Amino acid sequence: MQSTHIGDLSSAPATTADRASKDVSLLDLLILLAARRRFILLFTLAIALLSLAIALLLPRSYTATAVILPPQGSSAGSAVMSQLGALGAAGALAGSSLGVKNPNDMYVAMFRSRSVESAMVMRFGLVAEYHTRLVSDAVKAFDSRSTVISGTKDNLISISVRDKDPRRAAELANGYVDEYRAFSSTLAITEAAQRRLFFEQQLQQAKDNLATAEEALKKTEQTTGVLQIDSQTRELIQSAASLRAQIAAKEVEIRGMKSFASDQNPELQLAEQQLAGWQAQLSSLGGTQSGSGDDLLLAKARVPGAGLEYVRKLRDVKYYDTIFDLLARQFEVAKLDEARQGSLVQVVDPAVPPDHKTSPRRGLILLVGTAVGFCLSILWVLVTAALSKVRNRPENRERLERLSLMFRKP
Repeated sequence: MQSTHIGDLSSAPATTADRASKDVSLLDLLILLAARRRFILLFTLAIALLSLAIALLLPRSYTATAVILPPQGSSAGSAVMSQLGALGAAGALAGSSLGVKNPNDMYVAMFRSRSVESAMVMRFGLVAEYHTRLVSDAVKAFDSRSTVISGTKDNLISISVRDKDPRRAAELANGYVDEYRAFSSTLAITEAAQRRLFFEQQLQQAKDNLATAEEALKKTEQTTGVLQIDSQTRELIQSAASLRAQIAAKEVEIRGMKSFASDQNPELQLAEQQLAGWQAQLSSLGGTQSGSGDDLLLAKARVPGAGLEYVRKLRDVKYYDTIFDLLARQFEVAKLDEARQGSLVQVVDPAVPPDHKTSPRRGLILLVGTAVGFCLSILWVLVTAALSKVRNRPENRERLERLSLMFRKP
């Protein structure tokens, strides 16, 4: 107990001495700063004036903003497709989702694409405007002066462009939207646009096949001299051609369904049953899906001589004509659905010339410059005082002279 008491008594004076030393150090620091207050004031004032000069010399810039509403998804087209016949499900498959978690992220990335920004550089002559030699450098400069932000709550996209001229800033922002529209018009982004593109390609192929078949029929008529056949044979040809077209469409639909559906899928099983039924009907007419050889519709004895070749060519024309008719109807539905969804992007607020500058923020620059100048002046006073104290110590003079000589040596 006694030793502990003595230890406590011995530590008490040391703590008091430490506090006194800290108080003296803080007091010395305040005395030093008070003695150099004139330097601190003048240095801070000089930095503040320099900051103000820089703020006044910096060019003004203005930011114009356009707000757009990106395309909204719709399942209406798929419902219409399923009601219009054999290719409905195939159309719905063509309009499946792109698999993007947030569709707005895709539109923002497309705005930032090299194609769109390069088009902006070429349209507005930004290579000369930004004083760059290469288009790629101008693209980087434009990218640093523009922002594309997707709103998390309102689902709107804001496009902002900064420029030294307020009117030009508005033109750049609106032009940015125009160039994006021109670029996206070449792509199938929405579900309806994908369906339209899918059926447009298929329709063009069917049109080419129909033209080829009609030309072949014409040559056959000129070669054989056969211009018509009996009505019963014509009806059989037309029936078989219609069945073949429906079978071809159903096969396209089944191939698409198998890409995502299992073999136990009820819709897939129903489609396969329909296909089997149509194939049986075609077989009962004496034809096959390929339609090659002598199994077309009738035996050679029923259509003798040159009439058989004419029947074959007429069959091809009827087949491709039916395919073309089916695809044409689906193509028109897809176009209507795309128009129903509206334009690719809808401008909510077009950019207008801003009435106030974005930068420079002169008040903030002056405030930051003054604070930095004040801190630098205090740091300068402390560093110079510390160096002066080191030089005044006798034990350090020889070391400083030696250090100075080492720097002087070559």
